[in-house]
Amino acid sequence: MSRVQLALRVPDLKASIAFYSKLFNAEPAKLRDGYANFALAEPPLKLVLIEGESGQDTRMDHLGVEVESSEAVAAATARLAGQGLDTAVENDTTCCYALQDKVWVHGPGQEPWEVYVVKADADSLAKQPQSPCCASEPAPVEAVRQE
Repeated sequence: MSRVQLALRVPDLKASIAFYSKLFNAEPAKLRDGYANFALAEPPLKLVLIEGESGQDTRMDHLGVEVESSEAVAAATARLAGQGLDTAVENDTTCCYALQDKVWVHGPGQEPWEVYVVKADADSLAKQPQSPCCASEPAPVEAVRQE
């Protein structure tokens, strides 16, 4: 099963967890320092909340499509590159408290999209340098065109 991911940077993580728990009638699947995610079956959505700066408005951090395997990430990479999109691959990367394989593309408004698989749980929110994942400011990803 694939599902869309929406990652939001929120000024008040506790209040956001309370709100989205009520909205989706579900508790977070993962809670960590400065981070929560909801793995929803209905609607099929991975909602990620990343603690931002107090007093600032909530903003979109990044978008994604969670897939079931590294092979599905590789297939998405080939398909996206074959359609002329610039791709940036991150394999065995730690981001959002998970070990992942992923490929990044950017939409026409520079919105970052990832196709990713979670391979294992991790103890860190850390991200790769220059990755759009969980960035405090939008960071350009050096694109690698897959031929």
